[in-house]
Amino acid sequence: MDTIWLSGAEWLAVLRIGLGLWWLESWRHKDKRTWFEGGGIAWAADVAAKHRWTAVRSGFDVVVAPRPRIMAYVVAYAELALGLGLIAGFLTPVALVAGLLLNVTYFTLMIHDWAEQGQNAMMALISLVALFGMSWQTWSLDSALGLF
Repeated sequence: MDTIWLSGAEWLAVLRIGLGLWWLESWRHKDKRTWFEGGGIAWAADVAAKHRWTAVRSGFDVVVAPRPRIMAYVVAYAELALGLGLIAGFLTPVALVAGLLLNVTYFTLMIHDWAEQGQNAMMALISLVALFGMSWQTWSLDSALGLF
């Protein structure tokens, strides 16, 4: 593979780190006070209630609605953990698969919100490329520790 400036493995590491920064920004820009007081889950509940797919409505009602406070923390700190893990390259394959699943969940929940669809689709694509390109081979704690 011919590349400019960096090797192919280094470009994959750049992509992985960029995705980590994107997740970190998703966490950083949340209004934590409103989010943890239920604002984020209330917004998601409204979206889910209007969803055209019964499975999304009933899945939200079973999994998220009974525990809004816990789910608010799970979502926010999952984004933080993904961001830090991908930037540092720690447990990278796990973070990439978890991020892909989170993006698919967001994509499915917000199927009618075109503004969100592009972001979730691109983040999912980057996760796949970084996963199958084994982006943890360079500039990562995984590489330094001999993991994966």
